[in-house]
Amino acid sequence: MTTKARGLRLPEDLERQIEQQGRERGQSWSSTALDLLSEGVRMWRAPGILFADGPVGRRALVAGTGLDVWEVIRTWQDAGASFDETRANYPWLSEAQVRAAIAYYELYPVEIDERLKREREWTAERVRKELPFAASRREGH
Repeated sequence: MTTKARGLRLPEDLERQIEQQGRERGQSWSSTALDLLSEGVRMWRAPGILFADGPVGRRALVAGTGLDVWEVIRTWQDAGASFDETRANYPWLSEAQVRAAIAYYELYPVEIDERLKREREWTAERVRKELPFAASRREGH
């Protein structure tokens, strides 16, 4: 990624808020500001998408659901890109929420495809090997 220096005048209160977020996250002011700008642009381009911290870092969520975008997209792909079938799998989601997930994927496919790839790597064998405490135990074994 190439970068370009830009002059930016910020209200002091906003600068302090960015600085505070950076301290809380252990990031520099510049890194924090870049993350905030990037997420802001993504939310403007794909209304209905929010970002939240999780065990694997920041991730795109469908607003008001707790569902990651990749989860909806996995279902959508498994359904042959059928909107109706995807919606039927998530009856509690509004049409707008499903469309927001698909729109985000269409704008940022590399991000979501990388996450889907990582999720596919979690086979039952890998879970048993790396997370033995998470595997079910059968009686007598």
